[in-house]
Amino acid sequence: MMDAKRCSSGLPPGFRFHPTDEELIIHYLKNQAMSRPCPVSIIPEVDIYKFDPWQLPDMAEFGENEWYFFTPRDRKYPNGIRPNRATVSGYWKATGTDKAIYSGAKYVGIKKALVFYKGRPPKGSKTDWIMHEYRLTESKHQPIKPHGSMRLDDWVLCRIYKKRHVARTEEITEESGSSQGQISMGISNDVSSNQNQQATMKFPRTQSLSYLLDLDYLGPIAHLLNDNNSSFDLQTNMGSNPGFDPNEGPLSSYPSVGLSCHQLNGNISYKQF
Repeated sequence: MMDAKRCSSGLPPGFRFHPTDEELIIHYLKNQAMSRPCPVSIIPEVDIYKFDPWQLPDMAEFGENEWYFFTPRDRKYPNGIRPNRATVSGYWKATGTDKAIYSGAKYVGIKKALVFYKGRPPKGSKTDWIMHEYRLTESKHQPIKPHGSMRLDDWVLCRIYKKRHVARTEEITEESGSSQGQISMGISNDVSSNQNQQATMKFPRTQSLSYLLDLDYLGPIAHLLNDNNSSFDLQTNMGSNPGFDPNEGPLSSYPSVGLSCHQLNGNISYKQF
């Protein structure tokens, strides 16, 4: 449908309409207010306040994610300057502050942001529909209204679009971060568990013989005496151990293990073979 509209407007393939705020004021809204032709006839004249925002894209001449319209504004009260922004099933509510539009150093227009609410004020529910309303500041471009007219101004230019959802993306990011944290904690716990398991399975490499005898690590002392590298005084180092007899060797209740012992600087160590 959009391709048909593009062809009927005489627009070339690949044409995109992304004017700046200044261009919208100078080349489109000012020409419309002065009844002069615009550079491209793709902005229709629609009283947008007679429709809900989701009905407007079908009335646009051009656009896929944002739609432009020239629309009149009526007064809310006969003697007031507040515009009437009520629609069929809701209303447009101004948000933020107005933005001044300049062409060089010249102040040429005003940009106002509005959000559409369903229902009636003050209990309306906020929607994702956004409008940027552009209006001229020069009074000479506004025609004189007859006395008692409810028309505030003949033309303002409105850009309407629907805000994209970003909450779901943030939620996915948070879930992803949480999952990564859980995986990291799981890996850390596994590594810690493996390290603890390895620590409990590791056979001690350097201990005193009396301590090893108390733990049933050493077997018959003959294994130590038969080691060519053994050189220590059993009576001196182990005579005070209640589980060791200098003449008989260690009690037979101690299991045999393959070890060689060495005395270095008065400390006895062993290694497994």
